[in-house]
Amino acid sequence: MKKLTFIMAASLLLLGQAFSQIKKADKMSMKEQTDHYTFSLSDKVSRQKVTFKNRYGIILTGDLYLPKNRGSESLAALAIGGPFGAVKEQASGLYANTMAERGFVTLAFDPSYTGESGGEPRNVASPDINTEDFSAAVDFLGLQSFVDRNRIGIIGICGWAGMALNAAAVDKRIKAVATTSMYDMSRVMAKGYYDKLTIEQRTTMLEQMGLQRWKDAEKGTSAPGPRILPEKLEGNEPQFVVDYFNYYRTPRGFHPNSPNSNGSWTATNALSFMNMPLLTYIKEIAPRPVLLIAGEKAHSRYFSEDAYKAAAEPKELMIIPNASHVDLYDRVNIISFDKLTAFFNEHLSQANGKVVANAAIGN
Repeated sequence: MKKLTFIMAASLLLLGQAFSQIKKADKMSMKEQTDHYTFSLSDKVSRQKVTFKNRYGIILTGDLYLPKNRGSESLAALAIGGPFGAVKEQASGLYANTMAERGFVTLAFDPSYTGESGGEPRNVASPDINTEDFSAAVDFLGLQSFVDRNRIGIIGICGWAGMALNAAAVDKRIKAVATTSMYDMSRVMAKGYYDKLTIEQRTTMLEQMGLQRWKDAEKGTSAPGPRILPEKLEGNEPQFVVDYFNYYRTPRGFHPNSPNSNGSWTATNALSFMNMPLLTYIKEIAPRPVLLIAGEKAHSRYFSEDAYKAAAEPKELMIIPNASHVDLYDRVNIISFDKLTAFFNEHLSQANGKVVANAAIGN
């Protein structure tokens, strides 16, 4: 029971499902916020800010990365989202930058209600709307003259990996999907880590969020939960929380727009995830290919392994030795960009469209 309580406490800390008020974040100018990236732009790539609407009319903001030596041929393209609670200046942007080096047009975007994208209230997530965000990114890419709309794939990182798989199942324009450090956010919110949440605990959480809705309705605003990550470590946190802290709360990965760096989700954020399983139709991605990449030592590894079992062929599961969950956010010597490049080169190739993207750069 003590172990279960600890797991639940860690889950609630990470997902922001309690009901205390958030402290004010450090103030930065808008220019400082939007100019701050946690990685360096490749000299082989150009980057430009773009906006586009999703099906619900929410204006999304993204960074479009283009290979400088792309020539006149239309190219394969990738839409990239995640991790859960991150913004485009963090891991998704690094992935976009690196894959653009390798010859792909790439788009890293802020999800609805997060970062520079629109939507009110702020810092809320939705299994439906955030799945739609991937399709909106595909809309945008397919309208670009330099993109072959028959060769568009997506990459989902962490919690946006589950949304990416859900998007690929419903959006047949997506020709290939890859995930890294996958989380199934609907599963973890509905059942807890390792499915340890009891029906009694689940009921209590839902009752608390129901009461919170009355308070929100009365005030006319959505109350935030606690900070997703603490101001400082106390020394008794589980290793995965330490890993998150060492990315989001240090210069390595901090960004002021990221809820994980200095914010919180709304107190009722889990509601729709607890009632709408993301991977219900994962088999319907086939015959389009799925690649799932996870770290050997990642606390989240089981999500990728279970998704692999549930998916239909063609599918691949890659376990990276000695890697943790957060290692696959930004450790470029550990992330298998060679594998991602080979996967998308094969499945967004001449057989499916036109020219194969270059794979000239190693890890």
